[in-house]
Amino acid sequence: MPLPISPDPDSGSKSSLPDDATARPGPLDAAEAAPGRAAAPAPPPARRFAIDWKIAGRVMIAGAAIGFACLAYAYLTLPDVRPLRAANPATTAFIELRAQDARSHGEPPRRVQKWARYRDISSELKRAVLVAEDDAFWQHEGVDFEQLQESLILDWARRGLLRGGSTITQQLAKNLYLSPSKNPIRKLRELIIARRLEAELPKARIFELYLNVIEWGDGVYGAEAAARTYFHTSAAELGAADAALLAGAIVNPRVLNPAHPNTRLLKRQQLILRRMGAVFPPEDAG
Repeated sequence: MPLPISPDPDSGSKSSLPDDATARPGPLDAAEAAPGRAAAPAPPPARRFAIDWKIAGRVMIAGAAIGFACLAYAYLTLPDVRPLRAANPATTAFIELRAQDARSHGEPPRRVQKWARYRDISSELKRAVLVAEDDAFWQHEGVDFEQLQESLILDWARRGLLRGGSTITQQLAKNLYLSPSKNPIRKLRELIIARRLEAELPKARIFELYLNVIEWGDGVYGAEAAARTYFHTSAAELGAADAALLAGAIVNPRVLNPAHPNTRLLKRQQLILRRMGAVFPPEDAG
């Protein structure tokens, strides 16, 4: 609330303008003293419209430049995925992230992992994981645009990045090279790496890598380690029921324990079992 302006006790009803005609004029007096100088006219509507379009154009150009810079950064800093054709990764970004987190809490990093060849992983587990995580894996080229569009619509409705919508290839890209961050640049890198993986590797090799590096509990990585940790068997010997439990736990592996399933995991298991019969992955990594 503005403060009230008190009247000048010495002024009475007198004008605040100076009585002395020779006094130095103030801003108002100067304007009155030069009646010939008119105020600058406002620009016509057409000119104002043109000015607005110029500003909008500059904003668009700046936005495009920023977008191009982000795209260039994401592309130029991408990893080379070609060695994965024949060599298995020694570690992953997620494994290192978990190790760093453990050390920050004064704990030794835990890592249980044993590599299993594609043909040595139960076909039941392959079917279950495809049903749970990416039933269109054999049809898309790294990105399921229909699923991505649905995820974006749901995220917009919820005002946040809540739904994943990632394919198995995208999840592999994130596990190998990135982080769980929701940063848009990170997501862009994930999409580009996923397309690179699809361009350089056979589908079954991508699936083999995925099944060997994903997290299946605290310090448990890959199908072989998960099968031995939770069911005391090999990945090759997993039956449908155990495979469905493992696949159902991928969504939250640090909370859902396949050896001691809660109600949520049991419901996911039954849903996966009902859908597994329609999925037939190749038996050989080729």
